[in-house]
Amino acid sequence: MSESSRWTMPEMAGILSNKIPQDELKPGDHIYSWRNAYLYAHHGIYVGDGMVIHFTRAAGQEIGTGTVLDRFIFSSSPSHSSGSPCPRCGDQSRTEGVISSCLECFLCGGELYLFKYGVSPGVFIAKTRGGTCTIAPSDPPEHVLHRAKFLLQNGFGVYNIFKNNCEDFAIYCKTGLLVFTNVSVGRSGQATSFLAATTAIVSSPLRFLTTGVSGLAAVGFGVYCVSRYVSDIGVRRDVMKIHVERLILCPGPLESEAATITDTSKEKGL
Repeated sequence: MSESSRWTMPEMAGILSNKIPQDELKPGDHIYSWRNAYLYAHHGIYVGDGMVIHFTRAAGQEIGTGTVLDRFIFSSSPSHSSGSPCPRCGDQSRTEGVISSCLECFLCGGELYLFKYGVSPGVFIAKTRGGTCTIAPSDPPEHVLHRAKFLLQNGFGVYNIFKNNCEDFAIYCKTGLLVFTNVSVGRSGQATSFLAATTAIVSSPLRFLTTGVSGLAAVGFGVYCVSRYVSDIGVRRDVMKIHVERLILCPGPLESEAATITDTSKEKGL
């Protein structure tokens, strides 16, 4: 392996875990915590003073069925570890949209992890679980905090588990990037991982080229990795940087503008 292609010790450690102590948090960090036996992670932006701004849908409504099953599998609503209303946040179990919670309520009894930005393609592929890192670089902390606080006052649209969820919110705050094509997923690594796994199992024509179990597994894993990589916000072409004020004040013209830019790029072969 060449010197330039070797992974550094921090990269190696990051492949194993993104866990971070609370005293190492810095304002503008994108953090997350796993829910329900690592089925799903909830994401937010740490803004300092023990507070997190995050995007949630009221408990019991995260995937749209409105049943108790939704809360068991995908609940992202904050709650205090003691089970009683938090003295700092109050009862936020039925609160939706962009909200501010203390770190304890955000974690909901889980552990704290730091979402990584600007990772190498090798590290990105090695982190087989989506929703933990991206190849895209982060903007400076002051830009991240400005977006998060602005959206706390103005909202981030309608929550959608695949196209506009808590991870999409945090990634936008960190990068200012939005997806403007009519695709099935937004910026979320968790959503793209789910669809990549589905593609690997169901849709790949390469599965007919091998009959062995190991061959099928290798082909499926390869398709999964490629699908995740091309869907990452740092790689895909159907994104553009949008100032947060324009996002809120004139969403209609922005979509038309984005479509025009995309068409122009295609004509130029970009």
